[in-house]
Amino acid sequence: QVQLVESGGGLVQAGGSLRLSCAASGSIFSFNAMGWYRQAPGKQRDLVARIISGSTTNYADSVKGRFTISRDSATNTVNLQMNNLKPEDTAVYYCNALLHNKGYWGRGTQVTVSS
Repeated sequence: QVQLVESGGGLVQAGGSLRLSCAASGSIFSFNAMGWYRQAPGKQRDLVARIISGSTTNYADSVKGRFTISRDSATNTVNLQMNNLKPEDTAVYYCNALLHNKGYWGRGTQVTVSS
């Protein structure tokens, strides 16, 4: 059973930074892909950033140059460093892992950016 636990959300002013972490059960290198998605009220859940297999990374256009996804094998976590945050980044952020074509989700962490 794959378990994902997010942490690091909170309230920050526009222009500030937050670092999200996703702690995974088992080795993060066993997953085909890991990533972060977000869902704002009344909107669909969208991809923010992900790492596929080795070290290939994908980012949503809206966060390129501001967000960085990384893996930490020592702590078995996938992190999302978010800089220069904007009010439109406000959402619940979910960690996702793909293993043998099955997706797993964390419960989410709230990120609120005030203007």
